[in-house]
Amino acid sequence: MDSRPDRRPPMLNADEKTTLLAFLDYLREAVLAKVAGVPEPAVRTAGVPSGTSLLQLIKHLTAVELTWFVWAYAGAGRERWETKSAVSADDTASDLADAYREAIAQANEIALACTDLDRPGARSLRETAPPSMRWILVHMIEETARHAGHADILREQIDGSTGR
Repeated sequence: MDSRPDRRPPMLNADEKTTLLAFLDYLREAVLAKVAGVPEPAVRTAGVPSGTSLLQLIKHLTAVELTWFVWAYAGAGRERWETKSAVSADDTASDLADAYREAIAQANEIALACTDLDRPGARSLRETAPPSMRWILVHMIEETARHAGHADILREQIDGSTGR
């Protein structure tokens, strides 16, 4: 059984956007840490009947980041990213982690450029008005935290590794 140091959430006294992004980045890194060092085929093997694997979580979170920040908020691109696409045989842990990091960088660039957290984005994924950057940041904290918990369980099932 392997154990990682239990990284604590960020302790900072900053403005709202900085605080929200710090917590979101903390969770993103927690998800990436759960994938690091997991060998094939375990990294792609579903740990639950729904078919969820560590690679599936990374692929899903990549699409979610791009969909909410790039497509919905910034209004870039014509089509949304597919958030439920399967992991292919060609997908590697390294490639998917790199794609997630790139999506995070794009999302952070958009969030950092936002000067008013109340300003609505360009599009909505729902039957409602486009959400504000504040809503997207809070939603992404919730979404990423939920999947970080899934990754915790999957990783512990694989090799007993625990910790954030």
